[in-house]
Amino acid sequence: MARSVLSFPLTSFRDDGTLDPDGYRAHVAERLAAGPGAVFPACGTGEFFSLDEDEYRQVVTVAVEEAAGRVPVVAGTGYGWAQALRFARIAEDAGADALLVMPHYLTAAPQEGLVAQLERIAAGTRLPLIAYQRGRVAYTAESVRRLSRVPGVIGLKDGHSDLDRLQRLVLAAPEDFLFFNGAATAEIQARAYAAIGVPAYSSAVHAFAPEIANAFLTALRDGDTGTVGTLLRDFYVPLVELRDRVPGYAVSLVKAAARLRGCPVGPVRAPLTDPSAADLTELKSLLTAGLDLVGAAL
Repeated sequence: MARSVLSFPLTSFRDDGTLDPDGYRAHVAERLAAGPGAVFPACGTGEFFSLDEDEYRQVVTVAVEEAAGRVPVVAGTGYGWAQALRFARIAEDAGADALLVMPHYLTAAPQEGLVAQLERIAAGTRLPLIAYQRGRVAYTAESVRRLSRVPGVIGLKDGHSDLDRLQRLVLAAPEDFLFFNGAATAEIQARAYAAIGVPAYSSAVHAFAPEIANAFLTALRDGDTGTVGTLLRDFYVPLVELRDRVPGYAVSLVKAAARLRGCPVGPVRAPLTDPSAADLTELKSLLTAGLDLVGAAL
């Protein structure tokens, strides 16, 4: 999964809020054509939190069918361990290769409980698990050591961007334990994560502009600091500044940008909201400029 960016496809909805399986299939097919290292359906960018179990089944099934074994399909799961296992079994039946365990809902929990949560999920599914630390979930080095010994727990995705803490986790884990950069707009910190041994990262930009995402990764791997700097300065940083204006824009802007490029992903579901007209105009200008940097067009 470290050979290319990790793609987190958007879940397509119609204007009335119902699931649009055909639009979703077209979107996933386009993402796969852009060469990701893996596809992660029904995760944060895919609005896992807004899907019922039947919709989740359809979303994961479509991703598995379109991937057709070419890349791993890692489905999202989450909430408490009991509900996580309901989704896990659906993902198993749909043919997913692994699960990303989203941070649990609302309640603060001690380290013992965080580890127990993963142990209960791992014991109830045959699929490998990747833990996701973000929000209220933050593992200690000792917890990561314990998780690495749980059969079926294969890695950790980090969304905190505390690199001092993350370095300790990397050093505490065995060499074959996987780590992923899951920071919001992960390219911003990709160099820093790679420097501490975490080169693999998720890319929200891949959901609407794989040309930019792939050009950034190529420049990063080639040591082309000029191109990396230009893309960060003229595209990624302005995108983050726009994203940070409104809660939920980390998903809403991505969907809006995909729609600007003709992807049939539809609107976001409440409690998220679509971008304002002014922000949409700014997004279009930024996207046009970013694509121009890599020789592509809107």
